[in-house]
Amino acid sequence: MDSQSSCVVVTGFGPFRQHLVNSSWEAVKELSKLGLGTDMAVELRTLQLPVDYREAKKRVTRIWEDFQPQLAVHVGMDTSAKVIFLEQCGKNRSYQDADIRGFRPEGGVCLPGGPDVIESVVSMKAVCKNIVVEDVGVAYSRDAGRYVCDYVYYLSLHHGNRHAALIHTPPLSHWLPASLLGRTLQVIIQEMLKETGKTQANRTAK
Repeated sequence: MDSQSSCVVVTGFGPFRQHLVNSSWEAVKELSKLGLGTDMAVELRTLQLPVDYREAKKRVTRIWEDFQPQLAVHVGMDTSAKVIFLEQCGKNRSYQDADIRGFRPEGGVCLPGGPDVIESVVSMKAVCKNIVVEDVGVAYSRDAGRYVCDYVYYLSLHHGNRHAALIHTPPLSHWLPASLLGRTLQVIIQEMLKETGKTQANRTAK
């Protein structure tokens, strides 16, 4: 894991449907300015993914081939959310909604022959319990919505041996500006890295 010990990749998504500004990418840009914190000896890389199943699939594959990150954190926007959701798992089936190019995965499947569900090594419940950010709610979820973010998450969990995470953010608003979302992402990812460190330590101890 030496090659994976010093890099975290964080992605956000570009525009889709009527949403010309995607809060996920605005939050990731703010995180890029902040970094992961002075006590984190981890390189942060940020990338934008298109809301395009085929192109996003290529880019996720390249992330794991080129960077071999300790953790890949994908950030997407949930247009109906009022809080930030930490998604525990990615799903393989039922992708029926078209992307920005009008494309739908054949048979609604992400990875033919893959398991129906892949769980992250990160315990999202544990992370939720330890997150305290003023004026921002953070909640646990097991249903990432079967759109391009869920699709990307499943692929990343597959390629990264479950070392991936998906965070759903609400749309930007006066009470949740990009600057606050960026700071919240920083706190969440710090906690995720601590949590994955505990998991690895427990496995080594066994």
